[in-house]
Amino acid sequence: MFGAKLGALQAVGSRRTIDSMIAAEPLVDEQRVGEPPAFPWKLWIYTNYDCNLRCRYCVARSSPNAPRRAIGLANVQRLIDESTQLGFVHAFFTGGEPFLLPDIYDMLSYSSARMQTTVLTNAMLLHGARLEKLVAIANERLIVQVSLDGGRAEDHDAYRGTGSWARAVDGIRRLQAHGFRVRLGTTETPVNSANLGLLCEFHRSLGIPDEDHFVRPLARRGYSREGLVLSMVNLVPEVTVNLDGVFWHPLSTDADMQVSKKMFPLAAAVGRIQRQLEHMARTGSVPLMEFK
Repeated sequence: MFGAKLGALQAVGSRRTIDSMIAAEPLVDEQRVGEPPAFPWKLWIYTNYDCNLRCRYCVARSSPNAPRRAIGLANVQRLIDESTQLGFVHAFFTGGEPFLLPDIYDMLSYSSARMQTTVLTNAMLLHGARLEKLVAIANERLIVQVSLDGGRAEDHDAYRGTGSWARAVDGIRRLQAHGFRVRLGTTETPVNSANLGLLCEFHRSLGIPDEDHFVRPLARRGYSREGLVLSMVNLVPEVTVNLDGVFWHPLSTDADMQVSKKMFPLAAAVGRIQRQLEHMARTGSVPLMEFK
């Protein structure tokens, strides 16, 4: 689960019309000029970049042919240890598709033993041995967030591929059958925008409450050629790490979003982000937006 009070804000403002249907965290968090936003103590970890899907709007440019660029278990363990010492309270594991990695279960087990942990997935691989391994590490601090863009196949498959909706829903039901807390992440697109109400009705029918459904707008990053133009200057930072270093936000691990080329010590990059926020506040930058 980042914008600006510029022209882009008008596009985001349209989301207000469905607030009564989707009880997500506020999409826009306006800050007074001169006052830095509260630092969000959330750590994002890109576990890998290869994926079983090639979504048309993927900001990470993931696909079955993308290089894996796996971060590795040892790095994850050190990141969790250092982030815990710094006061981080929630770790998010994303990709790519994390469940392509054989060591993802060790990563999630280590992290969820120390803080609240959410893993983002398309849920299509969660059956058989993979599901059994995930069930073996289940605990109350481990949440599975599934990408679902519609309450019907045509709204989801348009950007994610034919047949992906049915397999995602099957994955959701299997997770629920094993007692997992399932959250849903939705990207609003020109295809599904008019049907978000149907999606809300659908997730409620699955027993997923409104507070576990998050909707975000398209961002013009990665494969996407449409959506909001977002960068470090208009996004509230959420510390993000991949094999190449530390980044401002999970929206992108492109070079223009990189904070440090060194993964460790994590405190150095966190300090740099905090100082940048203070500088932006002093110089009267526009309010930052949260991009869920």
